[in-house]
Amino acid sequence: QVQVVESGGGLVQAGGSLRLSCVASERTLTSVTMGWFRQAPGKEREFVAAISGRSGRLFYADSVKGRFTISRDIARNTVYLQMNSLEPEDTAVYYCGAGDFEAILSFVASTYSRYTYWGQGTQVTVSS
Repeated sequence: QVQVVESGGGLVQAGGSLRLSCVASERTLTSVTMGWFRQAPGKEREFVAAISGRSGRLFYADSVKGRFTISRDIARNTVYLQMNSLEPEDTAVYYCGAGDFEAILSFVASTYSRYTYWGQGTQVTVSS
């Protein structure tokens, strides 16, 4: 059973930074696409960023480009989401997902249903 565990959320002022971490057991990062999604109250879950397994290709939502960076440490089997210049609109529960597919196109990487394994989520709150 694959387990996905996120950590690193918290409360930060607008303009601040946070780094989220995600570990997926029973999978090596080179064999899965890892994605970050978020869900704000009353809204649908939306794509944030993803990194494909074999190629390490990166994908970002337009709303976070230039502010967020997804990366991975293969030795630690950990994926990170570095979030800078945070805005109150970034407030949400952030979820990490793992999918047994190689994301080549952005519309595939950003499709929620392509990811099979999910963590419980970590709250990120940005105060104005």
